[in-house]
Amino acid sequence: MPDFLSFINDMLWGSVMIYLLLGAGMWFTWRTGYIQFRYVRQFGKSLKGSFSSQEGGLTSFQALCTSLAARVGSGNLAGVALAITAGGPGAVFWMWVSAIIGMATSFAECSLAQLYKERDSQGQFRGGPAWYMARGLGMRWMGVLFSLFLLLAYGLIFNTVQANSVALALSYAFHLPAFITGLGLVALTLLCIMRGLRGVARLLQWVVPFMALIWVIASVLISLWYVEQLPVILVRIIRSAFGWQEAAAGAVGYTLSQALTSGIQRGMFSNEAGLGSTPNAAAAAASFPPHPAAQGIVQMIGVFVDTMVICTASAMVVLLAGHETSLNGIAGITLVQHAMEDLIGSGGASFVACVVLLFAFTSIVANYLYAENNLFFLQLHTPRNIWLLRAVTLLMVMAGTLLSLPVVWQLADVIMALMAITNLTAILLLSPVVRIIASDYLRQRKLGVRPVFDPARYPDIKQQLAPESWDDTPHQ
Repeated sequence: MPDFLSFINDMLWGSVMIYLLLGAGMWFTWRTGYIQFRYVRQFGKSLKGSFSSQEGGLTSFQALCTSLAARVGSGNLAGVALAITAGGPGAVFWMWVSAIIGMATSFAECSLAQLYKERDSQGQFRGGPAWYMARGLGMRWMGVLFSLFLLLAYGLIFNTVQANSVALALSYAFHLPAFITGLGLVALTLLCIMRGLRGVARLLQWVVPFMALIWVIASVLISLWYVEQLPVILVRIIRSAFGWQEAAAGAVGYTLSQALTSGIQRGMFSNEAGLGSTPNAAAAAASFPPHPAAQGIVQMIGVFVDTMVICTASAMVVLLAGHETSLNGIAGITLVQHAMEDLIGSGGASFVACVVLLFAFTSIVANYLYAENNLFFLQLHTPRNIWLLRAVTLLMVMAGTLLSLPVVWQLADVIMALMAITNLTAILLLSPVVRIIASDYLRQRKLGVRPVFDPARYPDIKQQLAPESWDDTPHQ
């Protein structure tokens, strides 16, 4: 089984996904007028405006924290370590590239999710890739296919990855049996997911910033303590990214390929740009200002924070400790714990275990919300089916603590690629709509007015929208 999954991964990630991700990112960077660069100075203003509460949905900040909860998981620690051990320090550079380019892709998918959202029977906004495939492209079958992929990924596979990392970390730090870890995670997850979308969002808007700050502050303090090594590490990241270090040994082609593949693969698993998961949270927001692009810009901040800040913090810990290769077969979260122990002493492993517990737990909860959201699209959101999804999710969390790491990561990579291919195909087909959204937003910003989306200006788009989603938007 591991050999078969490895073959599939090599086929998907060796060429198809690399070209598709980079190509889509560069395409949307151009089509949106380089929006991730033009608005980098506006991130603070956009973040401030994201606290504004509107009727019918989450605040933009709550949607951002929900998406960050899914993004910021074990991939930010264990995934970074795996990328470095597989592709060398250069993998970090390609993670950065995937984030910068992926910000435009994230803008595209999240803006589309806002545009094609609709209200459920409770008045809460729902939406995501399945909705813009059905409404924007008129391909409900494609939305159904994507929803099934997402249910498999976020209801099952990805939760095993998170639970696996927690079990390994707690076992190494506290010698806690995996079974006990599984039971604890199951209990905590059940208590949270029973609160519903709004209840979970209110919880995550406090927990997510707190846990991210803890890890970043710790990394910054450690980097300052070893500040004299930072220039050397940065040089090695750049040299390794292009295979310059290995050129003399004749291995430049292979090393460049490994760094590129590992960096983009783990970068995407972490920041989820183009994967189609984040739009499920973006659509739930009642965006302020009332324009689809506003939520797209807020969600770009999530990609930046996830990869450029949190993943870089993890990479610095691993590289400062000199753990660029697997230690006697040890990789993933345990390697991060070894690195932290070498840097700050015996308490390092316990600190990492506590951090990954927070990261993974919030990811599991957000993953469940994404899966439940797609039950609504499939019109299967009966109480019976929702409880069935909860039971299966909890079962996979428990199972994840007992599975071997390579199999879990390989399964996650395969399903992630299938989701991404489906979603990227859809948003590329909808790129004319993305251009309209971006241009409309930028036009109003240039005029110095608060951007408001008026569907009447775009009759072709208006007829695709849910009647109750934008009709009550105040016109200028």
